[in-house]
Formats: sequence, C-alpha cells, structure tokens
Amino acid sequence: MSIDSIQLKPELNQAVKKEGFTEWTTIQEKCIPLILEGKDVVGKSKTGSGKTAAFCLPVLNKLQPGKLQVLVLTPTRELCSQVADVFQNFGKTVGVNVVQVYGGVGYEPQEHGIQTSEILVGTPGRVLDHIERGTLNLETVKWLILDEADRMFEMGFIEDVERIISDVSSDRQTLLFSATVGEHIYKLAEKHLRDPVTIKGEDKVDHSQLKQEYFVVDRREKFSALVHFLREKTDGLALVFCATRREASLVAKNLQNNKVKAMGIHGGMTQNKREHALQSLHDAKIQVLVATDVAARGLDIKDVTHVYNYDVPPTSDEYIHRIGRTARAGESGDAVTLLSERDYDNFNNVLEDATLKIQRGDLPKFNKVAFNPFAEKPGGRGRMPQRRRTDRPRFGSFRR
Repeated sequence: MSIDSIQLKPELNQAVKKEGFTEWTTIQEKCIPLILEGKDVVGKSKTGSGKTAAFCLPVLNKLQPGKLQVLVLTPTRELCSQVADVFQNFGKTVGVNVVQVYGGVGYEPQEHGIQTSEILVGTPGRVLDHIERGTLNLETVKWLILDEADRMFEMGFIEDVERIISDVSSDRQTLLFSATVGEHIYKLAEKHLRDPVTIKGEDKVDHSQLKQEYFVVDRREKFSALVHFLREKTDGLALVFCATRREASLVAKNLQNNKVKAMGIHGGMTQNKREHALQSLHDAKIQVLVATDVAARGLDIKDVTHVYNYDVPPTSDEYIHRIGRTARAGESGDAVTLLSERDYDNFNNVLEDATLKIQRGDLPKFNKVAFNPFAEKPGGRGRMPQRRRTDRPRFGSFRR
C-alpha cells in the first residue's frame, strides 16, 4: 500500500517520504487507520517491522502542541532512546517536543523536559520514580503506549506498569505492542484496553532470503567454532545471542582476545557502556555485537547479515525474533545455531514450529582457540565460575 493511501498531515506525509519510504509495512497499513479512528489496539509484530512508526505517526497526526499528552513505556533504555528518536524525528515537523526518562542519569534535566514536552518516552522504574517524587503528573495524558509488553512481564516490570496506568485518565487511547502475544498479554489488554482490535504483522520467516543452519558441536569447542564462522564472514554485521549476562560478557571479551572486533551488551552494564557498544557498531568500529535477548529486544540494527545462536532460545517465538534481525528489506541473511548437548531440549521446542526450515550443516574443520573463563574482569580475574548444578539435594554445607 502506497504512502499516499493513508491521509496524514501534509508535513508528516512529506517527512515519511523524505525518509525514503514509498509503501507502508503490514503492521503500519493495518494499525495506522485504526489508531486514527481512536481505537485501542493490540499489535503483534517483530522488531524491524515498522511498528514504532505504526503508533508514532497516527498519534502525531492527532496531537496538538501544549501540555504532556503522550506516555510511551518501554522495557529498556536502548529501546526508550530508539522510540524517542522516531518521535523526535517526525515530531519536529508538527512542533512538538519529546523527553526521555530512564535511570542512570540525573533527575533534574528530565524534570525540565517533562515540563516542556508533549511526549514522554520512558522505562517503568524511572517514570514511577518521577510520579512518586511529584515531578510527573499523568492526568493530561491522552495516549498510553506500551511497547514490547511481553518483555515488561519477563523483566518483572508489570507491577510498576500497573501502578503507572492507574495514574493515567481512563479517558485515553491505549496501544499495546508486543513481539509475542500470550495469555498474560491478553489479560493485560482485557483489563486496561477498551474493545481492542488485535493486529498481527508479518512474523514468519522469509525462507527465500534467509538461510538457516545448525551445527552439532562439542560444548568445549563451541567458542572455537564461533570464532571460525565469524572469521569466515566477509561482510555486514553479526549478532551473537547468549543466554545470560555473564556468558555474553565472557564471549565478547574472549572474541576480543582472539582479534575479533566485538563488544557485548546486556542489562548488567552501565548506560554509558551500553550506548558506547551501540555507537561502536553504528560507526563500524566493531562488526560483532554479543547480546542477551533482553538487551537486544527492540533494538533495530541495520545491515545485520548473520545471526549466531551461541545458546539456543527456549521457544520458537524467541528463535524467530532473533533470526528476524537479518534478511530484511529483500536482503539475504544467514542464521547459524551452534548446538551442543545441553541445547537439545530448547532446540526441540524451537522445532515444534513446522514452518521453520533449519538444515543441519556439516561442521567445518577449525582451529582450536583459547577461551578464558575469567576474562570478564580486567587483568583476567573475575568471579569464580558457579558450581555445576546438581539435582541432588544439599543440606547446609554438605551434600548427602
């Protein structure tokens, strides 16, 4: 559907075309008219589908300059900045301001922004802090947007979200977007949205553009295999997914030790370090970003040609969300899963989705490289590895 098929303010229409867009994506085509009509919406769509513009443009089309009227809640600081940038980019054409509200920075600059902006994009914890400090009043909010709602559940933010919603006028339009929509999302929508319309974007893998392979590898050689694949990759950016913060840090540091231009990103890092990693990727100073699912969720990173599952995700939805970072806009991409024995249960869960076509690849010969399990900290010293879990019960300091 062409851009001109949906009637927006001329300045917004022109701004969209200036960005180089000629057609609406599926989620935009379905959501924008409904939001313009004032409907509450539940949108299911993956990162990179254009969902931010799907709620940003119709809200800006109806927004009038003045007091605070739009509240967008996001689970992470990176997604907060990303969403705010989209609002800012299009919002300047209609004369409105945007403030970002998240932890790790001072309150005072945010307080000034809250008083002078029509749109607030923030993380639940810091938004709630401002409410409790008396520096944020949500009585004038007309549009409430929950972005990546499933991640808010997973990260334990939902109680904060519920408290924030209770401070927003019931006379509002509520928009909820999520990569996955399960029972908990439907219950949240039933509680806080009025007769919502559920919209599903394109969330199936384009097999014609994306090559999916898995390689069975001994757990002790998995890192060496990863280094081999990354060195064989000749162009584009790579995302490597790990299950935990610690593993993401270790893999990133050990890649650096093996002369691979890589950095890690996860929730345990300071805001400055996370922003530095993303900026380094943007500036092409690194070619590999090692991430946890939580840290990567919502980040729209362009020119990703390869996705590596260093650890297998627990569900097919999560797998699809990971590999959906590549093979976009008609470009080709590769998704590689490194499968060791401890990954088998998760991989069986992934394969329950019959639409996924993951071929077994022949593991190439590769050189063994060093992996330092204490590489997290400068100087090679880090926390001792956690003891291997056992199903046998422990009593006090002894195992019986």
